Amino acid sequence: MYRFLLTPRWLGINLLALVAVPVCIWLGLWQVSRYELHSHHSGGKQAAASSERALPAEPLLAKQAQAADQGREVTVRGVYDGAHQLLVPDRTADGGVKGARGYYVLTPLRTASGVYVPVVRGWAPGRAPATAPAAPGGTVTVTARLELPETQDSAQAITTGSLPRGQLGMISATTLVNALPYQVWNGWLAADPAADGLRPVVLTASADSSGGGLNLRAAQNLGYIGEWFVFAGFVVFMWFRLFRREVEQARDAELGLG
Repeated sequence: MYRFLLTPRWLGINLLALVAVPVCIWLGLWQVSRYELHSHHSGGKQAAASSERALPAEPLLAKQAQAADQGREVTVRGVYDGAHQLLVPDRTADGGVKGARGYYVLTPLRTASGVYVPVVRGWAPGRAPATAPAAPGGTVTVTARLELPETQDSAQAITTGSLPRGQLGMISATTLVNALPYQVWNGWLAADPAADGLRPVVLTASADSSGGGLNLRAAQNLGYIGEWFVFAGFVVFMWFRLFRREVEQARDAELGLG
């Protein structure tokens, strides 16, 4: 009765099902990993790439800061310009509008290619003091997350009025050009881990976040997960449906009903 399974038609059907089901399952599991990555991004911290291996920052520093790279974990090697260290007052450690106020410690880092990169080495509570923890001397390797330049709309809190010398109201190339004797890359880096005595800055906003508990990319991945597993189930369903119909036709033929 089941000899039809050895016909060329059914050998092709069996081969197609044996290939299609594992592929659909594998794609579904891959989308699960992408969902976990992007849902972590929407959990309130900029970690779009924190679960990936940190990438060298040099290729990113050769171009303008891109929204697609925001939150990416990178490593950069260079020498801190401790003589031009700046403080950014009236900030929270997570970039929110509520919570303990403090200040960022921003130190320019000169890379081997000669690019100056603003590096926020960490956050400390309280009012910005006259001095902050000094940057280490010599060549250092910094692991950090890439951030976009702040604007009037994106900065969590911009101190109004004149600021004391050595303080900055907003992190952007426009404001830094007035505070430093050289031009800097238009984005900035948030060091993680932070310098000794400081807390790492982890912003809540992100390029992928839609403002809610689930960002657009994570929602798309969640939909793809369901689609691929539905496809796998559909292949199995169709195989059994064709198989049952073939068995019924074989029985009818044996009984002379066909």
